[in-house]
Amino acid sequence: MKKILYVDDARSLRKLADQVLREHYELTFAENGLEGLQAVEKQKFDVILSDINMPIMTGLEFLEKLREHPNGKYTPTLMLTTEASQEMKEEGKRLGATGWIVKPFNPTKLISAIERVS
Repeated sequence: MKKILYVDDARSLRKLADQVLREHYELTFAENGLEGLQAVEKQKFDVILSDINMPIMTGLEFLEKLREHPNGKYTPTLMLTTEASQEMKEEGKRLGATGWIVKPFNPTKLISAIERVS
């Protein structure tokens, strides 16, 4: 079973992701980028999903640090966020984001995106 790390400070979205993804994937959750990095230090994931706007460490800061870590350097990372501006997407791409999904997400499309990149 593929291992997914989902980083998001919104408990409601972590719960929704759990309901949508748990039967397909082994899930690990983190509430901010720092917790996400700590999870990556402990194990490798097949795909990482991350929000952008979070306390302590934002999704873009997390992405930048992730790409410096051996366990995350090449891990497909989808930004799952309300941020939809072209500038933000370009910054994410520059930092190594594999893809961009705007919330609210369609469960079927999310699973399809995960399968496409993993």
